[in-house]
Amino acid sequence: MNHTRFTEFVLLGFGNLHSFSIGVFILFLLIFLFTVMGNLLIILLVSTNVRLQSPMYYFLCHLSSCDLMISASIVPNMLAAIILGGQIITLVGCLTQLYFYSGTTITECFLLSVMSYDRYLAICNPLRYSSIMNLKCQICLSVWPWVLGLTLNITGVLPISNFDFCLDNKIDSFYCDLFPLQKLSCSDTSLVELEVFLFSMPIFILPCVFIIVTYVCIFHTVARIPSTSGKHKTFSTCSSHLIVVGTFYGTLIAKYMVPSKGASLLLNKIISLLHTVFTPLFNPIIYSLRNQDIKKALPFSSVHSNSNMV
Repeated sequence: MNHTRFTEFVLLGFGNLHSFSIGVFILFLLIFLFTVMGNLLIILLVSTNVRLQSPMYYFLCHLSSCDLMISASIVPNMLAAIILGGQIITLVGCLTQLYFYSGTTITECFLLSVMSYDRYLAICNPLRYSSIMNLKCQICLSVWPWVLGLTLNITGVLPISNFDFCLDNKIDSFYCDLFPLQKLSCSDTSLVELEVFLFSMPIFILPCVFIIVTYVCIFHTVARIPSTSGKHKTFSTCSSHLIVVGTFYGTLIAKYMVPSKGASLLLNKIISLLHTVFTPLFNPIIYSLRNQDIKKALPFSSVHSNSNMV
């Protein structure tokens, strides 16, 4: 049969918002600006402040870079789709967006497990922490998540470039994702689905299991501390990371558990919005609000002013 081969797609975004489009556009534009400024501020503070020259903040700097890339790869096209009622994107642009989004998502999974390992060493093995977590180890542990993230996702993105898209060119979402593209293809996608499933299981589940195991060890160590204040002080060093892990994996798991059809499509969009737009905004807020060192490093910080007065 003869088919029309589509080389362009239309991101439908959130549908026709009518008179609300301007308000929704301004809201998400502000969220995007705050996300960029918040993560850039953390990178700047970690890079320039002597108080923050430690492995924990070094990995946090990489996490902020990861959040910046996720937000930058998704939000601009989403804003255009909101204000225009839909955004045309080429197949190359769609695959590029999918590559950077999936790559940075994989990178963040490994970065969060690296950060949990750092907290495990600091709390459960403090005497050997400095010797193990030296500069060479920090660089290796920060580089490998990026290498794995930006190479492993090629196995899912590259085969899609050979698909024939002839069923439709409308993507009922605000960004290019793997499953909507597979639905629009008239090629056999079963092999790609199997590849993605086999690769995604260890990529997402193993880091999650590793984080759970490290925190079980951390909780066990904290529980043996005799004083309540000692327990609170020790656990406060990793509470922000634990909240970020819960937010990231909670939205990621929910995103792929909710079926993207029928009445569940709106719920799937909301969860995707939480994962791709709000999580990169929450991370710098969580770390800046719950971390005393970052509070003190902030310019015109009240904590910094009070400590100077004392």
